[in-house]
Amino acid sequence: MEFSSKLLENAVYEMSQLPGIGKRTALRLVLHLLKQPEERTELLANALLKLKAEVNFCKNCHNISDTEVCEICANPKRDRTLVCVVEDIRDVMAIENTSQYNGLYHVLGGKISPMEGVGPQDLNIAPLIKKVKDGTVKELILALSSTMEGDTTNFYIYKQLEGLEVTTSTIARGISVGDELEYADEVTLGRSIINRVPFENSIKTN
Repeated sequence: MEFSSKLLENAVYEMSQLPGIGKRTALRLVLHLLKQPEERTELLANALLKLKAEVNFCKNCHNISDTEVCEICANPKRDRTLVCVVEDIRDVMAIENTSQYNGLYHVLGGKISPMEGVGPQDLNIAPLIKKVKDGTVKELILALSSTMEGDTTNFYIYKQLEGLEVTTSTIARGISVGDELEYADEVTLGRSIINRVPFENSIKTN
């Protein structure tokens, strides 16, 4: 792709580094920004800089938050004995949109993936195990995507919990939820949470 401007080329290159954005899409976005009033571009740039500089991760669940403790963890009406384990904030948002879950969350920050060099030590697994050992959690819902990496991570966590007094369940796999939770429709995902099954059953049927 030939560019008439080095500034344009640099902007397109940086935009194309975003996931799911190819160079043609990046070019379209950059040209769109060029057509906007300067203050619109400044608002976008400032929002991104402020996000990067000031965003927090909840000290309890590792969800993205504006404060030290996120609104979900701070809500006294949430069931603190029930914790749903997810990959990232997109999954939290997807489950919250179902209005079928009233427990807390634990965000791992990814999935175990040897091919990508991501091991258990790179995820928020140790704090999760400590949380269970502290004794307040009665049930963990393993709600990772139904991929090889998701299943590997689920099984690793399950093995780390052996001997601890906690019920381990997983979202119902008999209902199609898609590879990633964020793409599941709200009704389907809500049902899969309600109809969750003991994790041991998912091992036997997979």
